[in-house]
Amino acid sequence: MKVAVVGSPNVGKSSLVNRLSGSREAVVHARPGVTRDRKELTTDWNGRRLTLIDTGGVDLEDPDSLASSIIDQARAALADAALVLFVVDAKAGLRPGDEELADLLRRSGRAVIVVANKIDGAADEPSAAEFHRLGLGEPMPVSATQGRGTGDLLDRVVDALGEDEPEPDEHAVRLAVIGRPNVGKSSIVNRVLGRERMIVSPLAGTTRDAIDERTTHAGRELVLVDTAGLRRQAKVSESVEYYTALRSRRAAERADAALVVCDAADGVTAQDMRIADLAMQAGCATLLALNKWDIAADACDLEHERARVAAKLRLRPRVLTCSAVSGRHITRLLDEALALTDRRASRLPTPELNRFLAEAVASRQPPAKAGHRLKLLYIAQIGERPPRFAISINSRARVTRDYAYFLENRLRARYRLEGVPLVIDFVERREPRSRRGQRTRAA
Repeated sequence: MKVAVVGSPNVGKSSLVNRLSGSREAVVHARPGVTRDRKELTTDWNGRRLTLIDTGGVDLEDPDSLASSIIDQARAALADAALVLFVVDAKAGLRPGDEELADLLRRSGRAVIVVANKIDGAADEPSAAEFHRLGLGEPMPVSATQGRGTGDLLDRVVDALGEDEPEPDEHAVRLAVIGRPNVGKSSIVNRVLGRERMIVSPLAGTTRDAIDERTTHAGRELVLVDTAGLRRQAKVSESVEYYTALRSRRAAERADAALVVCDAADGVTAQDMRIADLAMQAGCATLLALNKWDIAADACDLEHERARVAAKLRLRPRVLTCSAVSGRHITRLLDEALALTDRRASRLPTPELNRFLAEAVASRQPPAKAGHRLKLLYIAQIGERPPRFAISINSRARVTRDYAYFLENRLRARYRLEGVPLVIDFVERREPRSRRGQRTRAA
């Protein structure tokens, strides 16, 4: 069951969501207005699975376009939820806009619990009584920072909800959409979903959280993870930006595939390469997308960009073009992401792998040191997600980095593993002791 957490800016919504979910996923900062998109986090209470929807602070009087988008996101959260937690600041008391927001919640038709936050001790509890004026029932006094009253709040939430919803498919493909600020990540996610799920603004850095959204493509469940833009480390000056970048990195670590979005007007920049490398280190299958191709096709040499990526990135990921505005090639991106995920999870037959190894050795002799040549005896796949292979050899000391890269590149080209991280273990096979004794006696 989904529970929307709404309220004015800086009343402690994200702190409450973190406390109730037992995580630090929602961005918390002393400055108001840090949360913008709505973010969903799951928690369990007394055997019930709950999904908490953290929303941006609602200011109905703010004429700014970004504030309007935040209100739209809060309304979408209300439409998606079975219950609403209306968070208010008990220390500040009833503030301008609280009664208007309460009226909006009444008209939504959803059950509402008023949560009087920042009640840090028994002496503060009487201040919660002021919020009876909102006409939404008995306020719940809590302290998100201390955890005071949150267990009672969860009991009341569970009592207010009906039967559990069916569990989501845990085998869904997770696709992290990552990249520099303002390259169109949220626009691509909105285009895939077919609605304005993410806030899109010309202002760089609008997205602050890593936002999960489920959809289906080609009959398969897909979890799209929209992330905050990743700047060069030297430009990450604010603490809030540091934590949003950290969440983007964690999103890559829990994804099956990563779509690295680049601005076609800039080509594939050095920072785009670093972000793709970050996804590789996280074990993600990786694909690069040159977004805004509809307005930059004449300014960008696609073959040149592909050659640069192949030369710079060990994974040699594919570089495709798209336009979030027109929808050009968006379906193709999803098809490729699913195919990459399948190849990342596949297992290759051992006989086929050993035929490959024999052909690779025949095409390029293994290196020799001090008159003794490296022998590649046997190969087998020992893991997946990402694929892992073990090659039995006669001596690890004779393995050179150049020859290891040669085998990796051959494997990648043979089995269409471009953009898929893979691991090769060289395992030295010791000669049996009885055979060494026979050779000694013969000598």
